[in-house]
Order: sequence, then C-alpha cells, then structure tokens
Amino acid sequence: MNLSRPSVHPVEAPPFTDAVAVADDRPLLRMKDLQGMPGTLGGLVLRIFQLVFAVVSLFVMASTSDFPSVTAFRYLVAVVSLQSLWSLSLAVVDVYCLLVRRRLRNCRFVCLFTIGDGITSTLTFAAACSSAGITILIDPDLNKCHWNHRARFETATAMAFLSWFSVSPSFLLNFWSLASH
Repeated sequence: MNLSRPSVHPVEAPPFTDAVAVADDRPLLRMKDLQGMPGTLGGLVLRIFQLVFAVVSLFVMASTSDFPSVTAFRYLVAVVSLQSLWSLSLAVVDVYCLLVRRRLRNCRFVCLFTIGDGITSTLTFAAACSSAGITILIDPDLNKCHWNHRARFETATAMAFLSWFSVSPSFLLNFWSLASH
C-alpha cells in the first residue's frame, strides 16, 4: 500500500519589529458605555419611567371596584406589581452605581438584569395585550360601558404598554452589554 503521510514542517515565528512592540505597549481600552446600560444615568431614567408607568397602571386598575371579576385584569395587576418591584430594585442599584461613580460590568449582574428584564418585559407585554383585548370586548361588543370603568381600564392598559416600551430598551441594552463581555 502506498499511502502518503502528511508532513508538518514547523515555521518559526517572525521576529518582533519595533512597530509591533509599540502597539503592544498601549493600554487596553474598554468599550464605552452607552446611556441606558446598567449603572448609567440613561439606565436610571429608563428604570424610573418603567417604575412610574407600572405604578400608575397598578393604581388606576386597583382604583376600580370590578377589576377582580376579569382574569386578564387581575393578571395585569400582578404583572405590573412585579414590574414595579423589579424596576425599583434596579433603580436603587443604578443610583448606587452613580453615587460611587462605578459602571456595572460584572457579568453575573448583567446576566441577572438581562434575564429579569426579559422575563418582566414578556410578562408585561402579555398582560397589556390581554387587557387590551378585554377592554376592546367590553365597549363595542358587550355594550356594558355604563357599569364598567372602560376609561380606567384603557388608561391602565396604556400605562402597561408604556412600561413595556420602557423595559424593551433596557433589555436590549443589557443583552448587548452581556454579549459584548
């Protein structure tokens, strides 16, 4: 049998030149933080918007006497309660990072924030969509607007959507920050 055997010829590395040595002496640079990432002023502003919209949605929905009769509205109250607690806790973390003038670059924390934002974003969107569907059903289809608080339900649903619009950039920026590590 005549089989050919590959032969490997080692190649020596070229010697370092002055241009390469100068390039290696430069300090390593980190990626610039974008506003909206955790630990930045933009991130704090997004968290405050999330918190405000979720709390307004919660209080408007809870101010009606008949929201517990509809499962979608109970789900909305539960989700915006969770969203407000999540946003409040991360706003506190952002305030701390701004006070000590440090950026949040710990991979575990960023991963936790990304997963939490993804979960709360999905839940908030689902709750807002289901509440919007019920609100649409109440008015033209059932014509029971005289005893229901349709305007309050619409306001609470709109605030839940605005909270979701505030959570989505936070999730995307956290995900991008996690991917860039």
